[in-house]
Amino acid sequence: MKNITLMVLILLFGQIAKAQTDMQGMPGMQKQQQVTYTCPMHPEIHDAKPGNCPKCGMKLVKEKPKAVAPKTAAKNMTLKGKNLKADNKPMEKAPAASAVSYTCPMHPDIHSAQPGNCPKCGMKLVKEQPKAMNMSGLNMPATDSAKTGGKMEGMKMDGMKMSSGPADIQAAKDHLGSIKTISAKYPPRTVRYDLFIADTTVTYGGKPKRAIAVNGSIPMPTLTFTEGDTAEIYVHNKLKEETSLHWHGLFLPNRYDGVPNMTQMPIKPGETHLYKFPIKQHGTHWYHSHTGLQEQIGMYGAFIMNKRQEWDIPTIPLVLSDWTNMNPKEVQRSLHAATDWFAIKKGTTQSYLEAIRSGNFKTKVANEWKRMTAMDVSDVYYDNFLINGKNQNEQPQFKAGDKVRLRIANGGASSYFWLKYAGGKMTVVATDGNDVAPVEVDRLIVAVSETYDVVVTIPENKSYEFLVTPEDRTKSASLWLGKGDKVYAGKMPKLKYFAGMKMMNDMMDMNGNMVQMDGMTMQNQIMDMNTVMYPEITGEEKPAAKKTKATMAGMQMANDQSMSGMNMAAENPDIVTLNYNMLRDPGKTSLPAGPWRELKFDLTGNMNRYVWTLDNKTVSESDKILIKKGENLRIILYNNSMMRHPMHLHGHDFRVLNGQGENAPMKNVLDIMPMERDTIEFAANEPGGDWFFHCHILYHMMSGMGRVFSYENSPPNPDVPDPKLAQRKLFWDDQMPHLMGKVGLESNGTDGQVMLGSTRWKAMTMWHLGTDAMMGYESETTVGRYIGRNQWLFPYVGFDYHYKKFNPDEKNIFGSDYKNLFGQVSNKENRHTVVAGVAYTLPMLFVADMRIDGNGKLRFQLGREDIPVAQRLRMSLMINTDKEYSAGFRYILTKYFSLSTHYDSDMGLGGGLTLTY
Repeated sequence: MKNITLMVLILLFGQIAKAQTDMQGMPGMQKQQQVTYTCPMHPEIHDAKPGNCPKCGMKLVKEKPKAVAPKTAAKNMTLKGKNLKADNKPMEKAPAASAVSYTCPMHPDIHSAQPGNCPKCGMKLVKEQPKAMNMSGLNMPATDSAKTGGKMEGMKMDGMKMSSGPADIQAAKDHLGSIKTISAKYPPRTVRYDLFIADTTVTYGGKPKRAIAVNGSIPMPTLTFTEGDTAEIYVHNKLKEETSLHWHGLFLPNRYDGVPNMTQMPIKPGETHLYKFPIKQHGTHWYHSHTGLQEQIGMYGAFIMNKRQEWDIPTIPLVLSDWTNMNPKEVQRSLHAATDWFAIKKGTTQSYLEAIRSGNFKTKVANEWKRMTAMDVSDVYYDNFLINGKNQNEQPQFKAGDKVRLRIANGGASSYFWLKYAGGKMTVVATDGNDVAPVEVDRLIVAVSETYDVVVTIPENKSYEFLVTPEDRTKSASLWLGKGDKVYAGKMPKLKYFAGMKMMNDMMDMNGNMVQMDGMTMQNQIMDMNTVMYPEITGEEKPAAKKTKATMAGMQMANDQSMSGMNMAAENPDIVTLNYNMLRDPGKTSLPAGPWRELKFDLTGNMNRYVWTLDNKTVSESDKILIKKGENLRIILYNNSMMRHPMHLHGHDFRVLNGQGENAPMKNVLDIMPMERDTIEFAANEPGGDWFFHCHILYHMMSGMGRVFSYENSPPNPDVPDPKLAQRKLFWDDQMPHLMGKVGLESNGTDGQVMLGSTRWKAMTMWHLGTDAMMGYESETTVGRYIGRNQWLFPYVGFDYHYKKFNPDEKNIFGSDYKNLFGQVSNKENRHTVVAGVAYTLPMLFVADMRIDGNGKLRFQLGREDIPVAQRLRMSLMINTDKEYSAGFRYILTKYFSLSTHYDSDMGLGGGLTLTY
């Protein structure tokens, strides 16, 4: 009996246990599982502890336990009395895991049962995580939410924000270790430098070219001070042209800020100018010419201000720069002329033939349908890239275990730089001269004019590469730390431009505006839209090529072309890249009490004519922005263009609102990616003066992308005795007209055009001159103004002369040209009259031109120049209602010369040479 009772009890407890197990599948009856954490952007990441995503740096969130979907449970389950049955059948245990599905980080509307690539952007699909808690109502810390209307900083993914948490900061501090400090050798004192600016010749690009050196050095000498010192800098201009020096990021009296025709008059040839100001801050800064394009040819250098108690650690100031053999004025003119010579040199033309070969024909058509030109991440082709004036820089004095502080300033005129280190992770400890809580990253991109302090460790007695790569990945430069066998960082693979083009097509509407993606608020570099172009993240453009070892996909040669250090690893998605949300100031940075004012700017531009603006206005087209001492200004910037823009504020640091609350980082340069809406704020704490706020890409600034903040009731600046004259000179930078043209010399005559264009205006003369009067002679001169941000509309007036000897036997595809297609008797055989018309750029970049002349004759014309057929082959088409038409090809040999052929309805078939300027 005892045994029977025991067996009954065992069976009873067994049934109870089974019932409890079955009930775990019911809604609300799930067993509490172990807490795990994942990343909203990378759901394949799983961690038992909170922290940050190793891929993107976003804060990990708790994973929701997997359970049967409520709808399914409700449909299949029916409770009857005490028996747990579904549809009168015994309940089955819920599956341990739901079916795996995949989605795109960029396009969360994409769902697939199989891994692969996104059909919209080409990015690798990642595993979807189960729907987790809805945090759409989660606000930022009060210190930030009060200033941004309660909206989250950074990318908004169910309200999550990406940032560095305390655990990450502590881990970085632990890895950095204890670093001793050393006191300043001297009490605060006056430190004098004499800088002699003179012409020199360099061979950075393999050819002797003009450059500007200071004290015989490129970069300019590193100027070193200690907080509390007074700087006394005498600048001796030995050039045959004017010059100036701007002290980037420094707090100083306005008259010494160094912006010619704004805070001082330019330093004339043969003159000496004194800059004298107190050193009120510390950190890594730099200085450069603010006159014309001198910064491009050597006028940049490091400006280091040490603390009174500074780290006792080996420190190397690094000035990164780009070098072109082309005269910077010719670079600027070429950009405004919209030639694609730089794209040819970089191999980034994205022609129709290239699109067809790579299976991207539809993408190319969609791109031009939206009136966009080829995708690019940088404007200029450079012949070399330099670190402290060298492409390969050796620093062999370091040994295993040494920590080295690199004070990095991007002195490039227009190049962003990727930074990688072969010896492991880099620890970021400061930006724009301001300390930040340590952050460990695998790589970071430094914007034009930004500065970063990073600490690296020498792991072994070898030589480790600190690799500097421009954003377009055309070339690179290297700093080698340590002595011994070389350890390469691995070259960055070529960008997938058609993938970027496809992404841009999705981001841009038909009106040329950036389209905000659903569920995402782009801020603070969180979502790099160019990620789809990075093979190391999203896979190679042609994955099938990896099936054979013969292709050796992904291998990158060393700088010296040896096999040593070749990067043969497959693409690695586990790359931690720095973004602004990871930056946290060690102290509180909240602004002082005072009145608040909010300003908003859209960053706008037109790549076709190379016009860059704020709110579609250049500096010369806008008034100064008056500010009052003691007020706080909040600036909301939205990048409505396809380029990154590093916006720099003179004389002030600003807080970058990034979800770090009272510890928001302080900077003076903000890199704003396409589609981003970033918020900064600063205290108007200077006694007065005019302070420049501008894009620091040199050629963007010179085209007018900036504003002037001016303190109300500022006293007169003794260094600007004639403010009106200074303003006219300042405005000339973006008002300056640029000459461009195209002249064809062919067997059937000559045709061409010469243009003088500025930001809004264009004067043009075009001609078609046959070899005899039967072919005809035509010349038309017009002046017009571009309307709208995209400058698609161009009304004009002018004068037209056309003479052609009558030929009774002449016919073309339209038959006789005695009358035009409007039924009017043509006057093209003897026309000399005024004209007025309007041209409009259509989808596919064709230009429709409707005009009327002084005789009442109408003409409608449709045409397009320079259709990119192949990398160096261009096509042109034209047809009008005067029954004229032409078609031609041009094969580009050099920047200025092309082989050309074309057929013209008046001039017939010809071939020869075309000069493009």
